[in-house]
Amino acid sequence: MAILVIAEHDNAVLAAATLNTVTAAQAIGGDIHVLVAGSGCSTVAESAAKIAGVAKVLVADDAAHAHLLAENVAPLIAGLAKNYSHVLAPASTNGKNYLPRVAALLDVDQISEIVAVESADTFKRPIYAGNAIATVQSSAPIKVISVRATAFDAAAGEGGSASIEALAGAGEAGNSSFVGEELAKSDRPELTSARVVVSGGRGLQSGENFQLLYALADKLGAAVGASRAAVDAGFAPNDMQVGQTGKIVAPDLYIAVGISGAIQHLAGMKDSKVIVAINKDAEAPIFQVADYGLVADLFEVVPELEKQL
Repeated sequence: MAILVIAEHDNAVLAAATLNTVTAAQAIGGDIHVLVAGSGCSTVAESAAKIAGVAKVLVADDAAHAHLLAENVAPLIAGLAKNYSHVLAPASTNGKNYLPRVAALLDVDQISEIVAVESADTFKRPIYAGNAIATVQSSAPIKVISVRATAFDAAAGEGGSASIEALAGAGEAGNSSFVGEELAKSDRPELTSARVVVSGGRGLQSGENFQLLYALADKLGAAVGASRAAVDAGFAPNDMQVGQTGKIVAPDLYIAVGISGAIQHLAGMKDSKVIVAINKDAEAPIFQVADYGLVADLFEVVPELEKQL
């Protein structure tokens, strides 16, 4: 039994979510091969070859794969999948884009966002915004699975010595093209991989007041997140949203400031190791999941906390 893991990367750096996905593959058991599809991605392939437990790295270096467009990447993955029992990818924006197409091309059901491996054909995944965990058993000949990276420890990024094999790319499908992208640049850690996350909600009242969180985050070396309510109100950009329809995080420390604790938000952060809530409403649902809660005015507490640090 061999397992194919699709690497998440930006053509220069291998994303940490790939290491978590390799851990999920190790729990299934069998030889693990990693596919690096991209353009000018040799350094990514070299990094993938060093992952402990990986037997082979397949590299499809093609201009058509530079941005991992689903229309171009899915046929490549589906063609390779016939040699594997499982195909795993991180449940990232890219993974959620191309993996359903792969499943459709193979005529199998996709198993989405697994959080545990029971056996080679049985997995656990959250449903109802994480309020229940479903155990799913699949009889599909090829199991197409997305992995919630925060649910698995990262595999060792060093110590492996996998062979690297070049593949021909799938080329342009011709029905889509990459136009452009606007990337938010920040010196703070990436939200999904940060050890500490400070998030703000509608209680901050304006985008300008998020500066309070930025100052606190800089003292803690933390990433900054936001609730959907804050994003919808225009206080913070979409890429900062934490929750069921945003990013899933599980840091060592999660500080929720002015966040009521709607189910949608809790689904994205309740696996955090330690949760600290600051809210002036003592009845806010966030206190039900918080390890530490402070009922106070955030406009007084956050500046004081920042000064103490």
